[in-house]
Amino acid sequence: MRIGVIGAGRMGRPIVDRLRAAGHEPVVLTRRPAARAAAEASGLRCAGTMKETVRDADVVITVVFDDTQLRAAVLGEDGVLAAMPAGGVLVQHTTCDPATMTLLAEVGARQGIAVLDAALSGNPRDIADGRLTLWVGGDETALARVRPLLDSYASPVLFVGHVGDGQRIKLVNNALFVAQVGLAVDAVRLAGSLGITEEQILAAVQQGSGGSRALSAVAWIGASAVGTRLAELMSKDVDVVRAAARRAGADLGLIGDVLSSDVVVAQVLAGGTPPDRASAGNSKAAPAPMKETPG
Repeated sequence: MRIGVIGAGRMGRPIVDRLRAAGHEPVVLTRRPAARAAAEASGLRCAGTMKETVRDADVVITVVFDDTQLRAAVLGEDGVLAAMPAGGVLVQHTTCDPATMTLLAEVGARQGIAVLDAALSGNPRDIADGRLTLWVGGDETALARVRPLLDSYASPVLFVGHVGDGQRIKLVNNALFVAQVGLAVDAVRLAGSLGITEEQILAAVQQGSGGSRALSAVAWIGASAVGTRLAELMSKDVDVVRAAARRAGADLGLIGDVLSSDVVVAQVLAGGTPPDRASAGNSKAAPAPMKETPG
């Protein structure tokens, strides 16, 4: 099966590596010189243009940063859907507005291309271990065609319904994750006021009913550094879920209240530490570098 991959950065590169380990030879297009140099140094076939990347592909996988980059890569005269042959499948992993997925599917249908909304949850280590989670919306026949590729880097691969549903689930998931990160950061503050250190509370609660992936992320990065490490990724996704909720007339409810709280806004999404929330002596002085971040 001929494969084109658009994006070989933080998430795209480990996907490419897993595809190669499974015996595939994808053609890769990446916009960052450093990522391209690293890909070429490892023996990857890197294309110079979109057309070169996708013109012979049976399957194209998109793993770019955001909705804006996705539209630029996929739509238009020089985009993926215009360049790839009819009968192919576009597997779309980028977190985006569900309306963008609907548009891509409509344009793809006119070109004879099946578009799968394959929203992902996980980090580069999950991909490397073959345990990325995928929520896939779209045509089940198209999913069956590409399932062997997806299985090389993802488990579970969950069929969730129509195009756009994968992104809707991803946005709710990410909103909940960011809210939980904010609550975990504030739990550190509360513990400090009770005389419990950050290390104590995070190690202990992870073994209790309050444990979560968000808490594990805060424990790995450090409460004072979580915003610095994850702010760009989390802010992007929070903006998308708020826009999608407004468009649907949906109330974010308690999740929205947490996302608008001073801890989340100032410490998690902006990467700072609100002075009135700081708990001197209870943050990690030098948190260990995080090689992979959750998403």
